[in-house]
Amino acid sequence: MAKLTKQQNEALAKFDKSKIYSLTEAVDIVKKITYTKFDASVDLNVRLGVDPRKANQMVRGSVTLPHGTGKVARVLVLCTPDKEQEALDAGADFVGLDDYIQKIKDGWTDIDVVITTPNVMPKVGALGRILGPRGLMPNPKTGTVTMDVAKAIQEVKAGKIDFKVDKYGIIHAGVAKVSFESDKIVENARELINTINKLKPTAAKGAYVMSIFISSTMSPGVQIEPKSVTH
Repeated sequence: MAKLTKQQNEALAKFDKSKIYSLTEAVDIVKKITYTKFDASVDLNVRLGVDPRKANQMVRGSVTLPHGTGKVARVLVLCTPDKEQEALDAGADFVGLDDYIQKIKDGWTDIDVVITTPNVMPKVGALGRILGPRGLMPNPKTGTVTMDVAKAIQEVKAGKIDFKVDKYGIIHAGVAKVSFESDKIVENARELINTINKLKPTAAKGAYVMSIFISSTMSPGVQIEPKSVTH
């Protein structure tokens, strides 16, 4: 196991790793133990009692965080020429089709969200092996395959994030920056967790939310009492 740095040891000394905290307490601890020189992201890891290998237990969706993520999302819109101006007017960072498909095939993925229209999905589908593992593949369920590209862009720029349970049954999502006021981080975290709760598959049996951890970039994880979020 890698040796802990002095800063990591100091961070660990500021809270009890064996304790489960309320959401508000956990947010305050994360703000205290973050020692990066940059404005670190605040991330939630929510472990669910589902088997993601079964299609009827897949949990995926999107949520608009009330205070945004603190990060300006770079949006690529893959569309036919008749939609390009609409996408540019709505604030898309990159707009086009064949040229960008080729760029992605050549290894370019310097973007946060890909939005496309249904009529070009057959072309975009060929990028699944590249975009899928990076969480960038457009999907009608998350509103990123749509004819209303302007609305989709505006939602992303306003703080809408997509999330999906991974093969271990965990949802990872960045919900804020450490510089946010504590109550804004709490409200963003609560919005995500409540959205995940609403998406509980009927096929999932037993406990649904198994554990919740909050951390910042490079900080230790602090465990949250799930009941403190929903009440």
